[in-house]
Amino acid sequence: MFVLTQYNSASLNKHIKNTYNFNAFSHGFVDILAAEQTYTSDKWFQGTADAVRQSMHHLINQDYDYILILSGDQLYQMNFEDMANFHIEKNADLTIATIPVDARDAPSFGIMKVDENQMIPRFIEKPSADLLPEWMSTVGERSAAKGRHYLASMGIYIFNKDALNQLFAENPDANDFGKEIIPLALESGRRVASYEFDSYWTDIGNIRSFFEANLELTDAIPQFNLFDNRNVIYTHARMLPPAKFYGTKINYALIADGAIVHAEYIERSLVGVRSRIGAKTTMTNTFMMGNDYFESLEDMVSQPELIPMGIGNNCLIKNAILDKNVRIGNDVTIIGHESLENTDTATYTIVDGIVVVKKNVVIPNGSKIGYTV
Repeated sequence: MFVLTQYNSASLNKHIKNTYNFNAFSHGFVDILAAEQTYTSDKWFQGTADAVRQSMHHLINQDYDYILILSGDQLYQMNFEDMANFHIEKNADLTIATIPVDARDAPSFGIMKVDENQMIPRFIEKPSADLLPEWMSTVGERSAAKGRHYLASMGIYIFNKDALNQLFAENPDANDFGKEIIPLALESGRRVASYEFDSYWTDIGNIRSFFEANLELTDAIPQFNLFDNRNVIYTHARMLPPAKFYGTKINYALIADGAIVHAEYIERSLVGVRSRIGAKTTMTNTFMMGNDYFESLEDMVSQPELIPMGIGNNCLIKNAILDKNVRIGNDVTIIGHESLENTDTATYTIVDGIVVVKKNVVIPNGSKIGYTV
């Protein structure tokens, strides 16, 4: 597996390095391919297809027949072996994972026209509402019952090795898979198949969708299931102590290891590793990412003027994302609301009504951010 990164990737690179280590008896690997200057290009990645094109020379020593290309800003659980078997069965040059959507969402996606053999004769990128009637496809009964008659590209592709190399060679200026490579593959007569995926999938490429996808994990029966013996989520094992609580009422929340919580009330929130929340604090609809390290009692005693890591006493936090290692003082109010205008400051950002407190910042005692109650 190669992970192609470009902007602000230091945290991701660190996570991958610390997490995905294979033993000496395995041929598996996860390598990071950052944008780089080469003999063929001195530019950063110009799009999804260009990122793969510029990275192809790293695959020369790999023995493969097919290449699976995934997007990094989506949340779903798919068995890629099933998709690969479907691709082989259809004798396709390219297979696109598609998901049924309704007429409201269809204009935001690349939409496929799919025939009875699951092959794609036509593709349109983000069609206008007046064009939608001619882009309906046959979908599963469950999707049809919900009015989801349009098959949208998920940005997940399986290419035959030779087909991808030929498409790149024939179209050296094509930088994007959805806008350019897929239409060009169809125009050149290549076999393009649709692998319909009718399960949970969401794009988390913006603040609102990222926020909602995380909070949905607190539902009684979430659509994305973390508690599964078969579809296991692999991540970095930190070997932390269990979370600890002092008189806190908790309702619909996920609390990670190492948290120390004195809060009065937490509802529909996620509390990250090593988080600290002070007494009489209320938190609702909030994603607190936690801390990279524990702050020792000695440090807090020796620096009484410094606001401790985490959230202080008597705070009200609602509709917010708190990035790592924040220091929020006592009597602080942070409330996101849909009426708020988008704004950006040195310590926080407001996007789509959500207050995002930036990494490592200090919010002084008594501060009020966002909506005024």
